[in-house]
Amino acid sequence: VQLQASGGGLVQAGGSLRLSCAASGRTFSTYAMGWFRQAPGKEREFVATVSWSGGNTYYADSVKGRFTISRDNAKNTVYLQMNSLKPEDTSVYYCAAAPQGATMDRYEYDYWGQGTQVTVSS
Repeated sequence: VQLQASGGGLVQAGGSLRLSCAASGRTFSTYAMGWFRQAPGKEREFVATVSWSGGNTYYADSVKGRFTISRDNAKNTVYLQMNSLKPEDTSVYYCAAAPQGATMDRYEYDYWGQGTQVTVSS
């Protein structure tokens, strides 16, 4: 599975962005998908994950109620809708695919996209 993330950019605090992650390969629908982020000097951290069917989603406490993860298996794409953005959301955002199911553990993800920069100004 190859992943290509897009949709990042510069936005003011309180604004919104939608990230997309396009996957290649016919097995996309069998993978759980996740979004992670990494700020300079910090470890990569979990943001959100969605099961292969889209029926189960989990979020980091820091984004719960503001971010929504979804997927369209017909388009081989997973999305991250980010609302009410805060300066502390500034990071490089990565999408990833996990074969075993929706998980917050980054080590369970086998495939990673290249990352897209999100910058939130105050």
